[in-house]
Amino acid sequence: MESVEEYHAARAMLEWQVELGATEAIGDVPVDRYGLKGKVAAVPGAAAVVAPVVAPVVVEKVDPVAVAVAAAKGAGSLEALRAALGAFEHCELKKGARNLVFSDGVAGARVMIIGEAPGRDEDREGRPFVGRAGQMLDRMLAAIDLGRDGSVYITNVLPWRPPHNRDPLPGEIAMLMPFVKRHVELAEPEVIVLMGNIACQGVLGRRGITRLRGTWERALGKPVLPMFHPVDLLRKPASKREAWADLLSLKARLGGSA
Repeated sequence: MESVEEYHAARAMLEWQVELGATEAIGDVPVDRYGLKGKVAAVPGAAAVVAPVVAPVVVEKVDPVAVAVAAAKGAGSLEALRAALGAFEHCELKKGARNLVFSDGVAGARVMIIGEAPGRDEDREGRPFVGRAGQMLDRMLAAIDLGRDGSVYITNVLPWRPPHNRDPLPGEIAMLMPFVKRHVELAEPEVIVLMGNIACQGVLGRRGITRLRGTWERALGKPVLPMFHPVDLLRKPASKREAWADLLSLKARLGGSA
């Protein structure tokens, strides 16, 4: 029979363990579960325990740019390119957009305009450059006898609207530029007009439309002219003078006629 001292010592030890958070007794002998590693541990007074061996999960990283390059390269027509874009699942913008905004105008036109990204109106209608910006663009083109009905073909760097019309992220531009490049190859324009900073960033790798505008460059195998985006002209009407000079430069490049 245990003594009074042993009783109080055991009680104090039990109270200490309860205070530490122990809720139940498992066995008289401690078990090193880190040492099990799939082995059967013989514990006196307890059932044998086997630690399961779990195979490591290997997650393969996907390069969205490489996927885009392969998908775009495999498109042999504009219809196939549109389908490839619609099947591209690596751009998060697609999940929040209503429509894929692919193009407007006539493929094969002498002038191809590349804009930035769809806005609210474009996302709703599924066409680039509609709403106030589209009306401004149509007036600009009409001033030099161009139009969507035959002399101009229009697209954007991004086919899906960014949330709240934010600027596209560099990663989004990079993964969608292979489709833009293939778009140019299939449309075969004579010249390209880059509307705004995002188009310049995607095609030329540079921003700063105030410095870039009005100067002809060469990219994607074509003569390229950066211009103010129509939205810029709506916000800053004083820039229309520069835009008019750029339009005249475009007209001269085309030989004075569409």
